[in-house]
Amino acid sequence: MMRNCWNTLGLGRFLALAPSIGMALGLALGAAPASAQPWPARPVRLILPSAGGSGPDTIARIFAERLSRTLGQPVVVDNRPGANGVIGVDAVAKAPPDGYTLLFASSSSTVISQALQHKLPFDVTRDLVAVAQIFSGGIHLVASPDFPARNLKEFVALVKANPGKYDYATWGPGSTGQLVMEYLKRQEGLDIRHVPYKTIGQIYQDMQGGRVKVAFVDATSSVPLIKTGKLRGIAITGSHRGPALPDLPTMTEQGFRFDTDAWYGVFAPRGTPAGVVAAVHREVLNTLSAPELRDRFVQLNLIDPPLKSAEQFAQTVRTDLSLWQGIAKANGISLD
Repeated sequence: MMRNCWNTLGLGRFLALAPSIGMALGLALGAAPASAQPWPARPVRLILPSAGGSGPDTIARIFAERLSRTLGQPVVVDNRPGANGVIGVDAVAKAPPDGYTLLFASSSSTVISQALQHKLPFDVTRDLVAVAQIFSGGIHLVASPDFPARNLKEFVALVKANPGKYDYATWGPGSTGQLVMEYLKRQEGLDIRHVPYKTIGQIYQDMQGGRVKVAFVDATSSVPLIKTGKLRGIAITGSHRGPALPDLPTMTEQGFRFDTDAWYGVFAPRGTPAGVVAAVHREVLNTLSAPELRDRFVQLNLIDPPLKSAEQFAQTVRTDLSLWQGIAKANGISLD
C-alpha cells in the first residue's frame, strides 16, 4: 500500500500528505490500547452498605487494605448504611460500569433484602454482576450473662413458657437475624417481639444496660464479648461452627435445623466489561490467598470458603435468593 502511494502521488505530494496519513493511522491503531487501559489505572471505591465501626466495616477495611497492596492502587471503603443495605447496594447498581465502583456486601443486604421486599430500586441478579465470594459463616444468637437460658433448647423452652415476655434485637428490619428468628418463631410457636436497631453497636450498649436481653448479631464483633463473658453465646447459624469459637454449637447441632450460610462478596454494576470483571476476580482471589489475611479472617470467626469462579458465585447468589424467597413465603415474612 505504501509503495502504491509513493508511485501515484510522487515524493513531494506524499510528503505533504504524510502528517494526515500518520494521524489517520495513529487514530486507527492507537484507539484500541487507549480504550483497553489495564484495570486498575486509578483508585477503586468499595461501597459497604454498613455503618463505620461495625463488624462488616472491620472486615471490609482489612480486605481493602490488603487488596490495595495487591493492586498497587488505593481501595477506599465508602460506608453507605441504611435500609438494611438497600442504600449502598442501589448506589453501586446505578454506578458507572467501569470497575472503579464496587460493592462489598453480605447475603443479608442483597438476596435477603430482595426476598423480603418486592419494590426495591434494584434487582440483585439483573443489576449487579457477582464477581467473587469473600467468606462464609453464620451469625450469633447471644444473650446477657444473667439470661436464664444457656443454650438454644433452654431458650426455646423459656420463651414458650413466657409468651410475650421477651424481646430480641437485630440490626434492622429485614436483617438475617430477623428472618432466622421469625423462622424459629413459626416453627416452634414462640411469642417474642422484634426490636430493630440501626447499628449493632447500639445493641451492645442496650444489652450491657439491661434494656434488651437477647439479640442476633454478626459473628465478628461479638467474638471478644463472648470470650470475655460480657455476652453469652447461645448458637451460631450456618453449617459449621466458627473457628474463633469452636465450642459454640450450631442451631442444627442443637436440634433446630437451620444450616444456611451467610456470606460476603464483591459485586460490580451490570454492564461492566467482561475483561474488567475477570481482572477484579483475579485480583480478589490473589488477595484472599495471602496467609496473613486468611489468619485475620479466622480470628474474626469467619469460615474460609473454597475459592469459586465468578459464575459459581453468581450461582450461589441465585440459589440463595430462591432459598430465602421460599423461606419468606412459607413463613409469611415480608417487609412490603
